[in-house]
Parts: sequence; C-alpha cells; structure tokens
Amino acid sequence: MSVLPPLRPRPRRGNLREVAEKIEKSTGLRVQIVGGSLVMSPTPRGKHTGTVVRLRRQIEESLREGLGAYEVSSIAMPGDPDDYVTPDLVLLPTEWEDDDDWLIDPLDVELAVEVISQSEKARDISQKNDWYAVAGVRALLVIDPRHGTWALHTQPRDGAYQDALRGKYGEEIPLAEPLSLALTTDHLPLYGSDGAR
Repeated sequence: MSVLPPLRPRPRRGNLREVAEKIEKSTGLRVQIVGGSLVMSPTPRGKHTGTVVRLRRQIEESLREGLGAYEVSSIAMPGDPDDYVTPDLVLLPTEWEDDDDWLIDPLDVELAVEVISQSEKARDISQKNDWYAVAGVRALLVIDPRHGTWALHTQPRDGAYQDALRGKYGEEIPLAEPLSLALTTDHLPLYGSDGAR
C-alpha cells in the first residue's frame, strides 16, 4: 500500500484550484470545488459512462449548427475564483473548441447533465443543484441510475431553479429551445446492487 506525501500547499481559500489540480494529478480522482469545498470522486465506471454516452449520442443527432456536447469541461462560478464544477456533459457553443481557457462561462451553457453516482448523498446532490442555479446555468438535467429517475431543472433565479420537471426511466425528457428534442430514457442502465459507480 502506498501512502501519499502530505499535500503542499495545504487547502485554503485562494489556493483551492491549485490544490485540486495537484490532487487530480497525483491520484487520478476527479476534483471539483463546490461552495468553497473540495469534492472528489473516482473515475466513473461503466454504467455511469454508458449513461453519459447514450445521452450524448441522442443529443448530438439533433443539435443545431453552432452547438456542441462536451465531456470533462468545467464551469466557473462567477465572482469566485475558486469555485468550479465539472458536469458529466455540457452543451454550449462550439467556439469552446478554440478557447484557451479551461473554465466555461456559465451563461454560455445551454444544458449541464449530471449523472448521479451510486455513492452520492442527497445533501451533496442538492448542494450541487444549487451551485448550478447560483451560477446561472439555464438548464440542469440530473439522471439518477440508482432509482431510474430524472429531473430537469430550469429557470434559475435567486440561487434556485424555479421549475423542475421530474420523471422516471421510460418517460421522455423534453428539452426546450435551442435544443428542441425529447430524450428517450428506456435504454438507460440502472446500477446493480454491488455499489459500482
């Protein structure tokens, strides 16, 4: 068993991004900074990744010119140089492909997609949903393979989404303009009982 050396510099306001990058580099964990806290998760496993890939394929078939679907792209929290989050999938203008920055302006995001991990807790999910609303991301789609459910959050205002449409696998997810498509969910995988992500 290997033991990691003490982390230098130590996490504190103002250097969280630097610490997050060092943790990612040394451990391979995915690190985000949500509400001033480091949030770490292992690399997604098959069913988590399969869910993202199946959603992305559907979306890409219907995307209008000038929009793209991207994985492993991080969204900045306006006004807080430390906070950022990395959704499983994000839809935004294709100019992103030529951008030197590594953080997306949340106002450029048409849709962020989060696939819940089997180990995530309700409090963590709620905090992350609030983060997207505070940042001003227009729409957040949360897919939960633990229970076979989904929630589409829209109309961010005053730090919360004002509208949420909920459904279960087998029901279509209606995405509004500029996407204008209905995602099918009957083919999305459910997590097994082994605790895999």
